[in-house]
Amino acid sequence: MTFKQIKNKSFIKFITNRYVMILAIFVVWMVFFDENSWVNHREFDREIDKLKSEKDYYKSQIDSDKYFINKHNDRVELEKFAREQYKMKKENEEIYIIEYDTIPEK
Repeated sequence: MTFKQIKNKSFIKFITNRYVMILAIFVVWMVFFDENSWVNHREFDREIDKLKSEKDYYKSQIDSDKYFINKHNDRVELEKFAREQYKMKKENEEIYIIEYDTIPEK
């Protein structure tokens, strides 16, 4: 096939049309190189999804902390927490700490 025969094909004529070429260059520019390109938008969408999941996590942590604080507003519960977590005691009181062996016997 000669160059003239290739040049006269309808598909080649369509692709070499200057408007199609300009449109193709414009699309490539907008998808890859522009400041507001599709690639940048995709990265921003991923970051937004990540931040939303972090926001949900921290909201759940805030809710659990609020529950913990409300639960320990009572003096009896606060005293129980201090005894269990920090091994605190009242005056004239003895504490016995029982530790279990976690190594299985053979």
